[in-house]
Amino acid sequence: MFLSLPTLTVLIPLIFLVGIFYSASVEENFPQGCTSTASLCFYSLLLSISIPVYVFFDFWTWMGIKLFRHN
Repeated sequence: MFLSLPTLTVLIPLIFLVGIFYSASVEENFPQGCTSTASLCFYSLLLSISIPVYVFFDFWTWMGIKLFRHN
């Protein structure tokens, strides 16, 4: 099952916001307490940064292959 682009455009940021709000509600000292790799807060913030960066670079790699291929 594939989701449409407008659905993903709305769904992905909402998922990341939920992760950040979850981290803020669970961690007592939210921004300063997220520096330890043993905390769940660190990985929820890392995931919320890593996925959009991966999608961005994956999309532009695909665009580069489409635009600059030489037949």
